[in-house]
Amino acid sequence: MLIVGIDSGSTTTKGVLFENNSIIKTLIEPTGYNPKSTMMSIHSELTKGKEAFTVTTGYGRNLLENADKSITEITCHAKGAAYLCNGIDAVIDIGGQDSKAIMLSSDGQVIDFLMNDKCAAGTGRFIEVMMKILHKDIGHIDSFIKDKTAVKISSMCTVFAESEVISLLANNNDPGNIAKGIIDSICIRTSNFAKKMPINSKSKVFFSGGLAKSNEVRLLLAEKLNCEVVTHEYAQYVGAIGAAVIGNQKANKIIM
Repeated sequence: MLIVGIDSGSTTTKGVLFENNSIIKTLIEPTGYNPKSTMMSIHSELTKGKEAFTVTTGYGRNLLENADKSITEITCHAKGAAYLCNGIDAVIDIGGQDSKAIMLSSDGQVIDFLMNDKCAAGTGRFIEVMMKILHKDIGHIDSFIKDKTAVKISSMCTVFAESEVISLLANNNDPGNIAKGIIDSICIRTSNFAKKMPINSKSKVFFSGGLAKSNEVRLLLAEKLNCEVVTHEYAQYVGAIGAAVIGNQKANKIIM
């Protein structure tokens, strides 16, 4: 049976097609001004008119009318991360406009979680704004900050940080050093947030979200957390994958 998992995020919407508990296809689109339409588009493209058991998650999880189930993003992120990587103790997700830290049991169940969705500081959106000031695409961040020396960024408020970055540029600071300082500040903020959970030097943390594509960010996060931080090529899809994993389990129970 075909299974579809869709994660409707604030910035992007991700979709995953499952069959026999394996990922068959992935899709990602900007959420845009009409998240329901984006979810419908992804669902249609994944299923091609075929019947599929569908589970949704994320901010817009209740928008898709033909979904069989909607599940909270915390549960789906935990399931998705555990599916992609065995033996993890926690998940840190830096999304477009929020960040999450989730502690897992040995069998991948959620023990506890923290979520920061009140401020853009430390999120993908914050970095996008800062990178635009530096005239660099966020997709090129690794080559931009590699072997650079971080310039201290005092403010994590988007408005004040923007003014600070402009001042640093005016004082002839290297843009790569400024970008490294921005990432360093975000990793410090994220690690301090995550350490409110019982994460220690023996923990294995799964890093998800769009920023997980950056090896430099992963390395800096591991340094600040003082523990192993791993990721996966499908880390940006972890919520949708978790939804599909749960959908696969529920569909099999229905069949049985």
